[in-house]
Formats: sequence, structure tokens, C-alpha cells
Amino acid sequence: MCKVFSIASMKGGVTKTTTSLNLATAFGLMGKKALAVDLDPQGSLTICAGVTQPDKLTHTVYNLMDTVLDEGELPDQSDYIIPCEKMDIIPCNIKLSAYEFNRGHEIGAESALKTIIEPLREVYEIIIIDTPPALGILTANALVASDSIIIPVTPQLLSAVGLKMLLKTIKKIQKYANPDVKIEGVLMSMCDTRTNLYKDINEIMESMYSQTVRIFNTVIPQSTLVGEAILNQQSVLIYDKKSKPSLAYKEFAKEVLSYV
Repeated sequence: MCKVFSIASMKGGVTKTTTSLNLATAFGLMGKKALAVDLDPQGSLTICAGVTQPDKLTHTVYNLMDTVLDEGELPDQSDYIIPCEKMDIIPCNIKLSAYEFNRGHEIGAESALKTIIEPLREVYEIIIIDTPPALGILTANALVASDSIIIPVTPQLLSAVGLKMLLKTIKKIQKYANPDVKIEGVLMSMCDTRTNLYKDINEIMESMYSQTVRIFNTVIPQSTLVGEAILNQQSVLIYDKKSKPSLAYKEFAKEVLSYV
């Protein structure tokens, strides 16, 4: 049975793309057939996954969503799904930024991605959606298409406090568009657990959210290896499989599956 996860946060720089890439890769290394969907117009996940020249791609998530709203026929899956190491990806480029302006007002604009993903549930065991750092029509598409939401938070005050707005948006999606979507939990990422800053933010998270939202036991450590891996357009699990962040992402994948 396929499980669709959105990696979501209203704040940029909280490792949404890094989490999407490494979690999908971790699932792939566990033998799961995993697909990543890049729904951020910056196309960072596409680039990090090793896709070259994304601006020249004929088929991207934007073209697919456009086709859905035009009630056209989607191309063959092999035309728009790109195999990567240990996972596949539906790529994205800057053209996706036009979706909200050009099509966001149309009926069904918030559910186009769901139409694309539904038949893929028969092909994949895990689907990970990387979302933009905004609570607009693209993030709404991700939440409507998903079963669960994973929220990465870094040890910064604005990252922790900003969680409130995302939780409100999720409640609206649950009420009006996707009553079955749930919050899987909050992932603490890029953490140096030795610092007072981490301890203070962790206390804030526990006091503000732990009664209503699961805070995952796994903590992703801060490491320059993650950045080095991205520079080489690789998951850190491929770049340095024995590193602390690699082991943490593997543990996180196991923890996520334990709740499914």
C-alpha cells in the first residue's frame, strides 16, 4: 500500500529539500520503491537529485498539472519520471512559478497534483513531495494529494514559532479538501544537540506542540557533509553512507515506517 508524504514548512532554509532527498533515498536503500516529486519552483530537489539542465526538460510537474486542468491526457509515465540513484523523481523547473498566477484561480487548481499521483500509487510504495516555502496553491496541492505531512524544523525561534501558521493551514485543508491527511510529525533537523540554542528551541517545541503533534525521536545532526553531498548532486546517504547524518536519515526512515 502506497504512502504519500509532503515535506512542508512555511519557512525557507529548514531542510525541506534535503529531507525530501535523503528520506526518499533512505526508503530506496531499504528496498522500497520510492518516488520524489519536486513541487518547489526553484527546482532544488531536481538539481540535488542529479538531473542536468532542468530548464530544458519537456515534461515537468508544471506541464502535467497544466494538462490536468486542461482535461488533457497525461503522457506515459516513462516520459516524465526520471530514474535516479535509489529513487525516481518527477522534476520541476522555474516554469512552475507561473501556476499560481495563471491557473490558481481555476476550479480544481488545488487538486491537479492529486490527479497525477493517484495512478502512481499502483507503482510506488513511498511518494515524497517537496513543497515551496509558502502556503499558496502549490502547497495546497501537496497537502490535498498526501496521506501525511512531515514538518522539518531547525533550531531557530522563527522556525519553531512559524509552525503555528502551517498547522492552521493544515486544519483548513482537512476541513475543506482532504479530511484524511494527517500530520505525521515534526523533525528536528540541522541540530547541534550540545548547544544551549538547541536545548532552548527543543524546550519551546515540547511546551508548545508536543501535546498535539508528534515530535520525532530522531534528530538530524548538523554536518558539512550534507552540504558537500548536495554540491555533488547526491544524497548524503550515497555520498558518505557511514556518516552521522546518513545514519540519522536511515533511522528516521525506520521511525516513519513504524508509525504507518
